[in-house]
Amino acid sequence: MTVAAMQRWNLTFTAGAVAASLAVATPVFALSVAVGAALEAVNLRALGRWAELLLSGQLAGARGWSIGFGTRFLLLAVGVGSAIFLGAHPVGLVIGLSLVVPAAVIAAWRARPPVVEDAPALSPDDSSWDRWNAWLAREDPDEDEEAL
Repeated sequence: MTVAAMQRWNLTFTAGAVAASLAVATPVFALSVAVGAALEAVNLRALGRWAELLLSGQLAGARGWSIGFGTRFLLLAVGVGSAIFLGAHPVGLVIGLSLVVPAAVIAAWRARPPVVEDAPALSPDDSSWDRWNAWLAREDPDEDEEAL
């Protein structure tokens, strides 16, 4: 089993958050952060696995995806509810659950393609930029062509 870059970043943030919360808050709060991060890590791993199955064609289309999606969130809700019932701090649990967001942003930022300085590009004052439609991600046809 390999650990993806985002999962490594997530583990790093989790360790830092648990250590920081242990230093400035109660042990229950730190344990709640750890439990939230563990629930989120399992949920993320399951999401990745379901996506692999769907994209490889091993999953029966939208119905299989929907069943997996519902099952994941049902299990996540049971996990969160059980943790709250057993005395987890709600704020710590939410912090642990949300640590995946900065991990995903940093992993995506670090995996970006390199900037090629001498790549061919239009000059900023080129008239082609006036025809580009950012909403459609393509050039709009000229008005003369639309009249034809």
